[in-house]
Amino acid sequence: MVAGTRTAGGFLAALESLSSDDELRKYKRAFPLATRGSDRFLGVPMGSVFELARASVEMPLDEVERLLESPWHEARAGAVGIMDYQARLRTTTPEQRRELYELYLRRHDRIDSWDLVDRAAIHVVGGYLADRPRDPLYALARSSRPLERRTAIVASMYFLGTEDSRDLFEIAELLANDPDESVQKATGWALRAAGNPELEDFLDHWAPRMARVALRYAVEKLPKVTRERYLKAS
Repeated sequence: MVAGTRTAGGFLAALESLSSDDELRKYKRAFPLATRGSDRFLGVPMGSVFELARASVEMPLDEVERLLESPWHEARAGAVGIMDYQARLRTTTPEQRRELYELYLRRHDRIDSWDLVDRAAIHVVGGYLADRPRDPLYALARSSRPLERRTAIVASMYFLGTEDSRDLFEIAELLANDPDESVQKATGWALRAAGNPELEDFLDHWAPRMARVALRYAVEKLPKVTRERYLKAS
C-alpha cells in the first residue's frame, strides 16, 4: 500500500519513487510533443497516482493548490484526485465543499487537460451545485476555453444520480456543435449516460446539427437501426 502525505513536496517525492522509464515511454506515445505543449510526465501509472491521492485525502487545500501548480502531469492528476476523494467523503463539511469548488474554478488554468477535468468535475463542481442554482455551469458552457466548456457538461452528469437530467440536456444544446473535439466527445458521452427516453427526444431535434464526434458518442449504445438513422441525419 502506498503511504499518504499531507504536503505537496511529499507527494512529489512519492511520485518520483513510483516513476519508471517504461511508463514514461507510454505517456510520450500517448501524448506526442506536438499535442502536449508544456505538459511534462514523470512516468507514473495513473492507478498509482490515484492510490497515492486516496492515501493523501487529508491534504490541506493550500498544499493541493501547490500540486496544481506543478509542471508534472501526474502531480496535477494527483491534486484533482485528492479533490475528488475529498468531495466524495461524507465527513466533508459544506464549507470544505465550497472551498473545493472555488479552488477548481479559480485554478482551472492548471486543470488543463481532458483527463484532469473528468477526474474532478462531477463531484467537485456538479456535487457542489446539486442543491444550488446551476448558472455557473451555463457560464462555463459559454466560455471561450474548451476545457471550461468540458467541465460544464461533465459536471452536469452528477445530476443524473438524482434523476435530474434537465440541465445536462440544456447544456448539451449549447455544446451540440462545439468546434473542439474534446468538448464534442464529452457532450456525446454525457448524452449517452443520460440515455432514453430523453436521449432520443434530444436527438430527434438536434442530430442534424450536432458535431459528428458528439453524435457518434451519443448513439453508441442505441440499437443498430436507430443508431444508423441518427447518423444518416447528420
